[in-house]
Amino acid sequence: MSRLNEEFRRLYLPADGSAADGATGNTARALVLEVARPASWRALGAVWQAVQADFGWPAPAIAVNGVDGLQLWFSVAEPVPLAEAQAVLRGLTQRYLAELASHRVAAWPAAAPLAALAWPAVPALLPAPVMQGADAVWSAFVAPDLAAIFEDTPWLDLPPGGEGQAALLARCRSVPPGPWQAACVALAVRGPVVAPAPAVALAPASLPALTSDGGHDAPRQGAAQAREFLLRVLQDESAPLALRVEAAKALMLPG
Repeated sequence: MSRLNEEFRRLYLPADGSAADGATGNTARALVLEVARPASWRALGAVWQAVQADFGWPAPAIAVNGVDGLQLWFSVAEPVPLAEAQAVLRGLTQRYLAELASHRVAAWPAAAPLAALAWPAVPALLPAPVMQGADAVWSAFVAPDLAAIFEDTPWLDLPPGGEGQAALLARCRSVPPGPWQAACVALAVRGPVVAPAPAVALAPASLPALTSDGGHDAPRQGAAQAREFLLRVLQDESAPLALRVEAAKALMLPG
């Protein structure tokens, strides 16, 4: 297996190296967000910077699609439910790309109202040749400091070297469960729940235990747990500033 294939598998394919998780349509490790028709690094670059500053995510890989767009390739450390991945992409689009016409934004895994890309269950390995008339150009991963120069021509005229592509992916890291779950809360994909240490890491949502009087204390318990979580996020100086601001805003809402 080439180094490029190894890096791509490390980031975007199921941990066992198979396509099973993606093929079933139940979970995903790779998420792709595209701005095209025309490409705009100003718009997509804002997302690239925001996920790092607001949620503490590692920088996603950047790619040209070989036709008309730029892409961000996100990797999650553990497969996430397909519906959750779709909701996060929708949340990122609504928060950071709301000024763009809907036909200019596409995502994988696709979900309405994002325009669907006709991609397979597991994304195809980049780079890949793309025909433009009688000539072939290439989709490929590109370095962050070069992304802006591909706005007018989002492709490579010559096939990129595998070692260079592998080196770009080698710098990338997967989003750990804690920062992923924190982003789910900030993007209103998932409500806050009580977490073990550290404060930003969220435990899976669970139903509060019913009391002997038929469960009338459950709403109060849930509200208290949510408030406790938000207070810990607010007081955690290691948490991203934007997330602490979101926690402060939530604490100010009438309870």
